[in-house]
Amino acid sequence: MSELRIEARSLSKHYGSLRAVDQLSFEVGPGEVLGFLGPNGAGKSTTMKMLTGFLAPTAGTAVINGHDIIDDSLAARRSIGYLPEGAPAYGEMTVRKFLEFIARARGFRGREALGKAGAAIERLNLSTVPEQPIETLSKGFKRRVGLAQAILHDPQVLILDEPTDGLDPNQKHEVRHLIRDMSSEKIIVISTHMLEEVHAVCNRAMIISNGRLLVDDTPDGLIASSRYHNAVTLVVEQPERVASILSELPQSRKVELREGELTVFPAPGESLFEVISDMVREKGWSVSELRLEAGRLDEVFRHVTRGEAAK
Repeated sequence: MSELRIEARSLSKHYGSLRAVDQLSFEVGPGEVLGFLGPNGAGKSTTMKMLTGFLAPTAGTAVINGHDIIDDSLAARRSIGYLPEGAPAYGEMTVRKFLEFIARARGFRGREALGKAGAAIERLNLSTVPEQPIETLSKGFKRRVGLAQAILHDPQVLILDEPTDGLDPNQKHEVRHLIRDMSSEKIIVISTHMLEEVHAVCNRAMIISNGRLLVDDTPDGLIASSRYHNAVTLVVEQPERVASILSELPQSRKVELREGELTVFPAPGESLFEVISDMVREKGWSVSELRLEAGRLDEVFRHVTRGEAAK
C-alpha cells in the first residue's frame, strides 16, 4: 500500500506573465490538518486545483500517496475528497439523488451506493433536506452538501477550499468537529481566509502570497511570533497617566494606547503580567480589563503578507 503523503514539487502555474503559483514545494503527512492561508489572489485555490488534478501545472508536479497527479492521475484522484470553491452541484437534483450520483461515480453500486449517500446525509446533518432540490437550499446547506460529496467515499486525503464559508456559527462548530474527528486517520488541507479556522482545527499553517511560500509553522508557533506575545493589555481610567508610569518599568519595552486599550510590550526575556497586576493593586487603579496576550494571528498574517507585498 502506498504511503499516505502529499508532496508538492516545485508546483507552478503561470497565466502569461502572471505567476499565480511560483515554485511551491511542501509535504503533508498523516494526521496533519494543514491550514493554507493567504490574501485574496495569493494562489491558494489554484494550488488546490493542481493538487487534485483539476488544473494542470505549468511546471512541477504533485504526488498523492505515491501517485503522480500528472502521470498517474486516476490513481491519485481515487484517494482524494475535494470540496472546491463555490461547491458546484447539479441544482435541479435533490440532495439524496445528487449524493447517490456521486456514490455511483465513485464506483459504488446498488445498496452500497444508497448507503454511502445516506451516511453522508447523516454525517453532515442534512436529514431535514434530503428530498429538496439543491438550487433551493441556503448557501450554508449547499456548502454542507459539497462537503458531504467530498467525504462520501471515506478518502485518505481531503482537500477543502473554504469548508465553512456561508455557515452559521452552529454549523461551523459542527463542521470543525467533524474535521477534527477525521484528522487522525487522514491528511486534510484547508484553504481559508478565516484565521480563527486555523486556530480551531489545524495543527499546521502555511502562509502564501503571490504564489510563494512565506511561512510554514504550527498555529501556536505563528502566534508566538506575534509582537503581542506575552504583552499585557489594560482598559483603565486615565490611560495616558497610567501609560506614562508603565513606560518607566524596567521590564517594559514599549507602551501603546489605541482605541481605549493600553498595551505594554515586554523587554526581551521579561515577564510583565505579575508586575503590572501588583502595580494595579498598589496604585488602586480602576481597571475594567487586564489580560495577558498570547499573540495575535491576524497581526502575524498582516506583517508577513504586507512585507511580501512591499518587496
